[in-house]
Amino acid sequence: MIDFISREVSARLGISAHKIAAVLALLEEGGTIPFIARYRKDSTGALDEVQIQQIRDKAQAIREFINRKEFIENTIREQGNMTIELQKQLDAAKTLSELEDIYLPYKPKRRTRAQMAREAGLEPLAEWLMLQENGSVEKKAETFLNDAVSDVDAALKGARDIIAEIVSEDAEIRGALRELFEKEGKVTTLVFESKKGEAAKYKDYFDFSEAFDTMPSHRALAVLRGNAEGFLRFSIEPDPDIAVAVLEDRFLKSVNEAGQQVKQAIQDAYKRLLQPSLETELRTALKTRSDEDAIQVFSENLRQLLLSPPLGNKNLIAIDPGYRTGCKVAALDRYGRLLDHTVIYVHEQNDRLQKAETVLRDWILKYEAEGFAIGNGTAGREADRFVRSLQPGIPVFLINEDGASVYSASEVAREELPDEDITVRGAVSIGRRLMDPLAELVKIDPKSIGVGQYQHDVNQFRLKDKLDETVASCVNAVGVNLNTSGKYLLRYVSGIGPTLAENIVQYRDEKGGFKTRKELLEVPRLGPKAYEQCAGFLRIQDGEESLDASGVHPEAYPLVERMAKDMGVSVSGLMKNEKLLKQINPEKYIGDQYGLHTVTDVIGELAKPGRDPRSELQIFEYAEVYSPEDLSVGMILPGVVTNITRFGAFVDVGVKQDGLVHISEIANRYVSDPADVLKLNQKVSVKVMEVDLVRKRISLSIKQAQPDTGRRKTGGRKKQKSRQRETDMGEALKRLQSKFNR
Repeated sequence: MIDFISREVSARLGISAHKIAAVLALLEEGGTIPFIARYRKDSTGALDEVQIQQIRDKAQAIREFINRKEFIENTIREQGNMTIELQKQLDAAKTLSELEDIYLPYKPKRRTRAQMAREAGLEPLAEWLMLQENGSVEKKAETFLNDAVSDVDAALKGARDIIAEIVSEDAEIRGALRELFEKEGKVTTLVFESKKGEAAKYKDYFDFSEAFDTMPSHRALAVLRGNAEGFLRFSIEPDPDIAVAVLEDRFLKSVNEAGQQVKQAIQDAYKRLLQPSLETELRTALKTRSDEDAIQVFSENLRQLLLSPPLGNKNLIAIDPGYRTGCKVAALDRYGRLLDHTVIYVHEQNDRLQKAETVLRDWILKYEAEGFAIGNGTAGREADRFVRSLQPGIPVFLINEDGASVYSASEVAREELPDEDITVRGAVSIGRRLMDPLAELVKIDPKSIGVGQYQHDVNQFRLKDKLDETVASCVNAVGVNLNTSGKYLLRYVSGIGPTLAENIVQYRDEKGGFKTRKELLEVPRLGPKAYEQCAGFLRIQDGEESLDASGVHPEAYPLVERMAKDMGVSVSGLMKNEKLLKQINPEKYIGDQYGLHTVTDVIGELAKPGRDPRSELQIFEYAEVYSPEDLSVGMILPGVVTNITRFGAFVDVGVKQDGLVHISEIANRYVSDPADVLKLNQKVSVKVMEVDLVRKRISLSIKQAQPDTGRRKTGGRKKQKSRQRETDMGEALKRLQSKFNR
């Protein structure tokens, strides 16, 4: 089975079958994707996490296909309907849709009009009509009258019902029409007139049409939402005349009386059976396709957010700003522990302002503060301005506080800070985000962080799986300090999970910390397999084994010891010694246990053991604007990219409301995906294009904020060719006819 699946996946992904077989075997053994990508490169040929995920998902889809095919074959055999020809059709099927089309005539279904007609003895009449021979239809129908069939019209109607079902269940014609729907179908929406006033936000879709196969996810999800909320009518269909013509070309043989009956049955088959069925399929396909794209956007943004630069372990003063209730201030030590908290008021010109200044100046000295972390929500810019006006002598950072309120009211926050109210917890979370965004953000439901598009509309199970994978990938890429990290971070380490994370923290509390990675094997329920998966991603600083502070896996310790011995130094003497490391010949150490990838990775890790892959944090200052009312068209402002979608990017310019840079305004060249040009938290200059205070919309441009000298000439750029759409009925029929003639 694994060989067959490997070949199938190889054909679909273009990756060699032996690499795929190695990945599938490692996954079967309980290997996690981060572990396989990092520590099993010799087996997989250095496939990355994305490729391994693709292999896993494609293999799962193939297994589902195989299981469904077996079920269908068994069902048809039990019915006594399996034939050699039918088995060949099933064996030739490549997709689930093809399988289901073949299975449809044999699939148990509710009592249909065609079934009732057959029970009334009208199937021979339907077969005669399908031959479309000359003769009186009425006279033929009269021979089928009985207690269940009162007259000729009833007989012909029943026969047409049977023909319509035969047409609709023809696997080949369903495949051809499905192709027509996919390539020629249009998504069409109309507003319900009675709800036009309530549906203002869907104004763009009041009378809208777009090709199904090219419709981007953000527009599809908007249409789907408008339909679900009862504001928009929604359909997907090609030109009905073309679809019916395809059916007539296949089934209509004559223009005589029998042929006219068949023609009526064909029209009924399309309108009553085929069109609704295929439209439902396409609605599902559109939703699935759009979900996957939106989930991918969210995942990409989340990865960048989680890997935001950390300030590191510093003593901080964290501020959760507010107007009426004041600013909640928390002093944190370098490990993020709460030392003190209070409330100050910085928006009133009275003695409270002086008191706020006194408190902050005292705290800077008292707690040896090394930085300020200020939430960027309500009153954040004003608090930032006040703190900077004090010239505190330490850096001041505005921190994105999306999701901080969710954390403050969560069970996680209650467990971590049981004696503090939600306002204090919010300030603490803002400070910890500055120290280590990854460690703090893993405590919050990713959907609350606000870096996606339509995340509440997509498949929530698929979204959760994808975001959990993304979080785990980021956590393992950075590495985790075994002696200081909380259970909410540890649970994402390869091979650990919630239960083992709890056990690790409990063991650590009881024993006073881990001295070596090997001690992990003493943690209850953490066996050799879990140890294999997690050990390389956990760090112990200043432990008994110097390699425990690096990303070298314990299974490669003997390799390092051999290298150090050959170089005439200790292991610790070899680490960070770039001169000696450059002298090592990797080929010398390749053998049955270690391949070239492992050896070179180990040497690279020894050069910079435990290196944090995240970039360094930079200080950023907004312009002197504080609300949308302060903006005017033409302003050039500094900003920070806060969210990236398929249609553009949102930029924070410091006015409590992000502005949109449409994809066409990102660069002086064609941009197919904003993520190809921009990154989350990227510092950019933008030009204000429009400020709509009523609709709360700010339009910005990055390309128009650039100096003229920096603009690229675009006159010679090749224009992208728009896809040529076949709209002529004859061309569409010709193409589909060739499908049948093959």
